[in-house]
Amino acid sequence: MQNQTKTYIYLILSMAVPLIVFCMLNAHSSWDYQFNSPSFHFYVVSIVSGAAFALAVAIGIAAIRLRNLKISFLSLSFVSLAALFIVHGLSTPMDGMHMYHSSSVPSNAAQLSILLAVLWLWMSSMSSDRRIISWLSAHQRWLLPIWTLSLGAICTVLWLFSDQLPWLQLKEEPVARWSVSLLIAGLNLWTMYRYLETYMSTRFPLQLAIVYSSGWMIAAQIINVTGKLWMMSWWIYHLLLLASIVAMIVGIYRQYQSAGSYTKSLKQLFQNDPKEWIHGYMSPAVHELIRATETRDAYTAGHNYRVALYAIQLGEELGLSRDQLRAIAQGGIVHDIGKISIPDHILNKPGKLTPEERQVIEKHPVTGFDLCRRLGFMQEELTVIRSHHERWDGSGYPDALSGENIPLLARVTAVADVYDALTSSRSYRAALSHEEAMGIICKERGKHFDPLCVDALVRIAGEKGWAFKASVS
Repeated sequence: MQNQTKTYIYLILSMAVPLIVFCMLNAHSSWDYQFNSPSFHFYVVSIVSGAAFALAVAIGIAAIRLRNLKISFLSLSFVSLAALFIVHGLSTPMDGMHMYHSSSVPSNAAQLSILLAVLWLWMSSMSSDRRIISWLSAHQRWLLPIWTLSLGAICTVLWLFSDQLPWLQLKEEPVARWSVSLLIAGLNLWTMYRYLETYMSTRFPLQLAIVYSSGWMIAAQIINVTGKLWMMSWWIYHLLLLASIVAMIVGIYRQYQSAGSYTKSLKQLFQNDPKEWIHGYMSPAVHELIRATETRDAYTAGHNYRVALYAIQLGEELGLSRDQLRAIAQGGIVHDIGKISIPDHILNKPGKLTPEERQVIEKHPVTGFDLCRRLGFMQEELTVIRSHHERWDGSGYPDALSGENIPLLARVTAVADVYDALTSSRSYRAALSHEEAMGIICKERGKHFDPLCVDALVRIAGEKGWAFKASVS
């Protein structure tokens, strides 16, 4: 509770302090002196925005490897902000430099840069099982190039025809100015709420970075539409937007810096071997979430990791694609993350569970699903988390799916999950041998498990001539 209070206080101060400084400068004209330097504005805004654009594109490319749609949306948000801010800087009137563009370009570009950035941030706050988000996730690799080309077209129209298009007068027209400002504030407040809610559960640095970045955008918009051109108070909004970009880049870096250096972290994002990818991709934050779950249940320590490796081997035997293997790795490593909400006296009970306690246990796939969809896990991973306890005959949970209605990756993970559970010591029994576990799983072929997945498991054990368990020891 004390940490939550500190988080709220720091967040409020981060937004309030620049606004208070802005109001004090406005109220005392002798303090708010004019800093009319188009050249400084041109170079600072253009150079920093250009660098931010390049970094945002690089992050967008890495997001495809990370299989995280939220990172893609964050990239698109800051690509939008940086690209239009470049136009804002380039269109600054300067003595000795006369480039043809409409006179309203600087103000309209500034407004549009914030609006488009906020729209993508808001999209990133949506749960990844929403229909529109699921559709976009299916086309994730095309989002960055298509949106970058679209931004090029938007910037060209803005540069050449801004004065001729009344609907583009986003700052000069009072109705448009305040309508856009209210929209920006509303969307950003919702984004802050969703990410702050997630941060309180996970303590992931990226979630907090997004909250701060969104808050600074609200403050920047207020200053942008009320400040006086070239006054010191007016310059504050530029600093806030640049701080938003820096905060996001730092948040993403901290989230995924699992190797102790920037170079190694980047290399790990581009691992091709799914087994190595499990080691390299998982951020310290996700590792900590898994560790928090497993330390509460000593009997399942290492269970998530082993299940992910078993599922990858089964997936390879079934001929799954490289993207499917990455999805099954990521889904498998967090498939039991929902157990973090189960009380200890139920999770570690040595005897038989009561029907009421069983109901609590059976909620963990939905709990994990709800958490991971807010973290930006893609649809394939979410199906693993939600459906790995479904049964081929329809008697599983939480949705009583049957047969091929159960997502394929969840069917594969179900076999891996049960195999590891059987061959691991639990609070209520000792570990079974490989042969005993295989016998139980084969008996459940066509009842609990997809026959094809069981057959793949049998082939792996038979063809390699040694216990399946040994392959990950």
